[in-house]
Amino acid sequence: MKDSVEANDAETDLKASFRTILIVSQYPTLLIPFAFLSMALFHFPLWFNGKISFYKLMGCGKNGTFDIRPDFHQWAIMVFYRQEGTTPPIKTWTNQLLGTFISFWWRLFRVRNQYFHLEPIAGHGTWDGKTFIQGTPNQVAHEGKIGVLTRATIRLSRLISFWKAVPAAADQFEQNPGFIYSVGIGEIPFIKQATFSIWENEEQMKAFAYKRNNHKDVIRRTREEGWYSEEMFLRFKILETS
Repeated sequence: MKDSVEANDAETDLKASFRTILIVSQYPTLLIPFAFLSMALFHFPLWFNGKISFYKLMGCGKNGTFDIRPDFHQWAIMVFYRQEGTTPPIKTWTNQLLGTFISFWWRLFRVRNQYFHLEPIAGHGTWDGKTFIQGTPNQVAHEGKIGVLTRATIRLSRLISFWKAVPAAADQFEQNPGFIYSVGIGEIPFIKQATFSIWENEEQMKAFAYKRNNHKDVIRRTREEGWYSEEMFLRFKILETS
């Protein structure tokens, strides 16, 4: 695979030259088999694309977060690339970045896409042993809407504990002030999981992470019981959505 990039108070600056695009795709029911096929075929144009530093092709869970039940209508691509000069509108740039084959596939199978163009501003951890994090520890302040990616590889010995605890915490997402959107994404069912969410501001995101009892308890148990063999937390500035 190509080179890749839970919250704590001492986070790390990310190199400003990197940008991230997340595309969440919705396939019509009768065309779901082609969604499965795309997860194999899309590797070829992405792998050979020199503009892309890191990518992931992923499925989605139901209810917008970690969910043991897959949503076969919904799939996702996440791409990290280096910023060079002015970036055109996200749909134009995404078509250029991902290539004509993927754009043609989406048109052919009537796929509805939701685009998120993001700038990593703080975080820690790794994804497949790779990281975009550089510099020295520093708390990064940000005004306005914020995107958050939390991903983890769950230890096989901790799968039962994880899946017993997560639903209660995930159910609180939409109840929290400042919550805007979330989607559960993952590379391997049950084992490699992630959630991307958008919040009105950093303070309201932190209120959910640290003050909601169920979520706070999950954070505590992940550390005390060693649920994850690898994890990553990233905060993003929202550049554009479409």
